[in-house]
Amino acid sequence: MNDRSGHLLVVDDNKVNRLLLERTLLQLGHRVTLAENGKVALDLLGAGSFDLVLLDIEMPEMDGFEVLARLRDDVVLRDIPVIVTSSMEGLDNIVRCIELGADDYLPKPLNTVLLRARLRAMLEKKYLRDQQAELVRRFATPEVAADLRQSGFAIGGRRVEVSVVFVDIRGFTSLAEQLQPEETIELLNDYYTLTFDAITANGGVVNQFIGDGLMALFGAPRPLPDHADSAVRAAVEMVEMMAVFSEGRVAAGQPPVTIGVGIATGEVVAGYTGTDQRATYTCVGDTVNLAARLESYTKEAGSPVVLDGCTAASLTDEVALQSLGSLVVRGKTLPVDAFAVEGLSDRGQ
Repeated sequence: MNDRSGHLLVVDDNKVNRLLLERTLLQLGHRVTLAENGKVALDLLGAGSFDLVLLDIEMPEMDGFEVLARLRDDVVLRDIPVIVTSSMEGLDNIVRCIELGADDYLPKPLNTVLLRARLRAMLEKKYLRDQQAELVRRFATPEVAADLRQSGFAIGGRRVEVSVVFVDIRGFTSLAEQLQPEETIELLNDYYTLTFDAITANGGVVNQFIGDGLMALFGAPRPLPDHADSAVRAAVEMVEMMAVFSEGRVAAGQPPVTIGVGIATGEVVAGYTGTDQRATYTCVGDTVNLAARLESYTKEAGSPVVLDGCTAASLTDEVALQSLGSLVVRGKTLPVDAFAVEGLSDRGQ
């Protein structure tokens, strides 16, 4: 296995030790930054990007034990491998370092052969961990990735109040019949680019998408004040951007594209569903079903955005609404109040 090079932070209050260790690490092909105590090290770690820390324990201002504790409590920095390099004796000190999150312990004076082997192992683990994190970032939203870092993964959920948004391209099946497969993929990619931007810009999380439909959450996994307002603003932005996009398509001789958006607000159970081998972050509950039904109803209502009475009652923005009366939607025994969104005031935009 080839040695991986990395950006290493050497933390030691002894200048001679720092310089000699820097020379050894440079000869091994690494980039090196030096810090004379724990406080300086934490400042550097917060401002830069490092692959591994070589940490002394006995230092002024802030010793290595406190540095380890600070790193352990930081959701961003705690994944950086730390090798303690110290002349401190006693099994208790080694155990304390490991309990505080150190990945390894090397006694001074350092053995170069052993140091190289430990660096190789730690940097390989860091590389694999970074690859895993990249997969999470690519296939999960930043909010879900942050939730995984902070809370860890566990099948189950918790009750939260959210606003749920369903979006769909109207008449997509007949539209796709007029397009080549490559054109359909290009259309979907453009559609997702615009809708994702509106959702994320307003604090929402794209929860899932299947074909031309997508579901978004406002208020989970992270709390979001005034999530109903945010959901409505996102919906209006989506409709406006898709209208401009459709005009461009028509001017280019392509069929127009319109969307429908359904919004419902209420309590759901949000969390990870599936198995330990394959799971997704989602939410379940009557609110989810209602939002999907309202999206379908946009065709009948002749309005691109339809929301329920709970969403309407939760709004603090000035939103122009038209009452659609009480609807009996599929899957519900009691009628629900529905409203068409006609626009936002200047204060709500």
